[in-house]
Amino acid sequence: MHPLLRPAGTTGATPVTFVTPSTYPDAKAKLKAPQQAYLDAVGFEPKAGKAVVVPDAKGAVATVLFGIEAEGAAHRDPLLAGKLPGQIPPGLYRFANDPGDAERAAFAFVTGQYRFTRYKKASAKPALLVVPDGVDGAAVSQAAEATALARDLINTPANDLGPAELEAAIRDLGKRHRAKVTSVVGEALLKQNFPMIHAVGAASPREPRLVDLVWGNEKHPKVTLVGKGVCFDTGGLDLKPSSAMLLMKKDMGGAAAAIGLAHMIMAAKLPVRLRLLVPAVENAVSGAAFRPGDVFPTRKGLTVEIGNTDAEGRLVLCDALALADEEAPVLLADFATLTGAARVALGPDLPPVYTHDDGLATELAAAGLAVGDPVWRLPLWKPYAGGLDSKIADLNNVTTGGFAGSITAALYLERFVEKAQSWLHADVYGWVPADKPGRPQGGEMQAARALFAVLKARFG
Repeated sequence: MHPLLRPAGTTGATPVTFVTPSTYPDAKAKLKAPQQAYLDAVGFEPKAGKAVVVPDAKGAVATVLFGIEAEGAAHRDPLLAGKLPGQIPPGLYRFANDPGDAERAAFAFVTGQYRFTRYKKASAKPALLVVPDGVDGAAVSQAAEATALARDLINTPANDLGPAELEAAIRDLGKRHRAKVTSVVGEALLKQNFPMIHAVGAASPREPRLVDLVWGNEKHPKVTLVGKGVCFDTGGLDLKPSSAMLLMKKDMGGAAAAIGLAHMIMAAKLPVRLRLLVPAVENAVSGAAFRPGDVFPTRKGLTVEIGNTDAEGRLVLCDALALADEEAPVLLADFATLTGAARVALGPDLPPVYTHDDGLATELAAAGLAVGDPVWRLPLWKPYAGGLDSKIADLNNVTTGGFAGSITAALYLERFVEKAQSWLHADVYGWVPADKPGRPQGGEMQAARALFAVLKARFG
C-alpha cells in the first residue's frame, strides 16, 4: 500500500467532513458551542477548496471541514481533495462523509502531496489517510505510484535522463513485475530495420534505442503501448528558440505515460498480453544530424521526406508503431508530446485523442471524466491528409499549410497502423504549468488513468 495510505478501519484518525454552502449549517450545528464560536471568529466560509482546522478544548485538532462544490455546480474539479493536505497539519485523517467519489478523492489526497525531491529535499511532513470504506486501496496505491513514477521521469532533467537512463527505468519496472525487457541500440537499429529511430538519434553521443517490454500470458488479448521517448529535443537543425527549449526535458512525457500505464496494468494483473515499446532518443545537433530535405525509409517500407527536423516525434513513433502493428494487437495505443497545435486547440489540461473506434472513444471520454483524467476526441479528418504529400517520397513528415497540426500529425501516424483491431493516439502535454488540486506544477501523466479504466472494464 502507498506510504501515505493506511488500511480501512485504522483507528485514531482525525475526521474530515466535506461541506457545501447548503450542508455547512448542519455540519456546524453538530459541533460543540465553543467550536461553532471558533468558526464564526475565524470567518470560515465553505468555499470550494477551503479547509478549516477545528480545535478541541485543549487546542488539539478535533476535526476538519473542507469545502467542495455543490452537486450540479457549473464546474466541479474532480481532484479538488488534492488541496486538502496543504491546509492541514501532519497526521492521520479519515473521510467522515461522502466527498462525491471517495476513490478519486483519496487519489487526489495522495497525489497532491507529490514532490520531486531528487535534487531538493522536501521538509514538510505528510498527511496520512485511512482508506475510505468501500474504496480499493490497492487500486488507489497503484494509480498514485504510476503517477509519481511518470512525474519523476518527466521532471528529471536531460543530463540525468537520456535514452540509456530511460531504458534503465523500464528495466527496473520489468524486474519488479517479472516482465521480459530487450532493447535494440545504436547501429543495430539499422540492422534490425528501425531506420527512423536511428536517424533522429544519430546526432547525439547518447545512442538511440528501442526498448521492448513484454508481460503476461501470450494467450491473452494483446494490448500494446507505444510512448514517445525523446529525452531532449533541440529541434535538430531546425533549431528551437531558447524559450521553446526550456521544457524539452518533458518531450519523453508520452513514454512516461505509457510506462505509468504499464505499471498499473501489471500491478493489477489484468489478463492481457502487454507489450510496451519506447523509442528513446535525443534530438541533438551535430555533423551527424539528419537534415531538412533528407529522405529516409521506414520500417513499414514507406519513404519519408523530412520537411522539418523538429517534427521528430512522429518519426521515431512510426517505426515503433509499425513493429507493434505487425502483431495485430486488439488495442494499440500511443502516447506522445507531439504537437504545440494540440495545446493551442485544447490547452495543457485536455489532451486530444484520435481513433476510428467509436466505442473506444466513448468509453475513454466517460472514463476520463470519472477518474479525473479528461481527454477530448478530435477527428482523423481525411481531407487534410493531402498536406502530407511529397513530390519525391511517399509522404512528408509535416504539412506546409500551418493548420490543424495535431490532426495532420495523427494522420501521419495512421499510415503506419493497419492490422491492429483498434488504434488510439493521445497527443499529451505531460506538464502542469501551475499548481492545481492533486497536480503540482511539473511533469504529469495524462490519458493513462483514463485508458486503464477502460482496460480494466474490458479485461479485468
